Amino acid sequence: MDIGNAAPLGIALLGLLLGMRHATDPDHVVAVTTILSREHRIGAAARVGIIWGLGHTLTVLLVGAVIIIFKIAIPVRLGLAMEFAVAVVLILLGAGAASTMMHRVARHLAGNPIRNSKSLSLHSHPHAHSDAVHGHRHLHLDPHDHHASRSSDAETFPNEHNLPQDRPLSFAARRPLLRSFSVGLVHGLAGSAAIALLVLAAIPQPLWATLYLAIFCAGTIIGMGLITTAIAAPFIMASRRMSWLHQGFVTSAGLLSFGFGLFLAYQIGIVDRLFSSAPIWTPH
Repeated sequence: MDIGNAAPLGIALLGLLLGMRHATDPDHVVAVTTILSREHRIGAAARVGIIWGLGHTLTVLLVGAVIIIFKIAIPVRLGLAMEFAVAVVLILLGAGAASTMMHRVARHLAGNPIRNSKSLSLHSHPHAHSDAVHGHRHLHLDPHDHHASRSSDAETFPNEHNLPQDRPLSFAARRPLLRSFSVGLVHGLAGSAAIALLVLAAIPQPLWATLYLAIFCAGTIIGMGLITTAIAAPFIMASRRMSWLHQGFVTSAGLLSFGFGLFLAYQIGIVDRLFSSAPIWTPH
């Protein structure tokens, strides 16, 4: 193999590896960890990462290709605003855990301990219609006395395990694949300008730069799929053996997302002066 043939292959491999490395950025890992923390199967957790990668790829390819082909300059304030959107998403992902923690602390300080005896439990009762038998999910306050509440109207929730009575489903818990795709879109939008500018600086030809960008995005999808699989393992093991530990992991992931989102918001809004007359933005 001569050097002329080896160079494109090496560039493609580099793009793939850098894409996988890009998946390990802290804001990416924190976001998907919060979403997948409630999953109970490795396959479902891996799908969260892959769907995130697809959402990320969509915006990076669309916005990045436009920047590369037409050589569009991104205004400083717009670049910062797109990154600030990531901070907002992280705060929303962790808001459920943060509010639950503050509620518990407030009840503890008020001398009203939280009772664990009452919880929301989801059960499925069989029903026959014509020749078909299927189950309906019902939510009950007491998992040990669900037969007594069959006659009452109950809401249907998409979660299979017990939920504390004072803990509604959070932004991260509802429809995890849709949440993952949406979060990936926002992350891709925030990083598309910086990625495109870096690629264009290294590869001036628009066609090859766009192709490299596509390979980079493929590496990001693969990397996030591997990362979510690895992260999900302790969550799933804890959910099967120690439910209290699993709930601690879920809460910790949410609080980490909330705290990291606040840190990013401060960094972008105050330090980088997003809301001032002279914002500072360095694509990276």
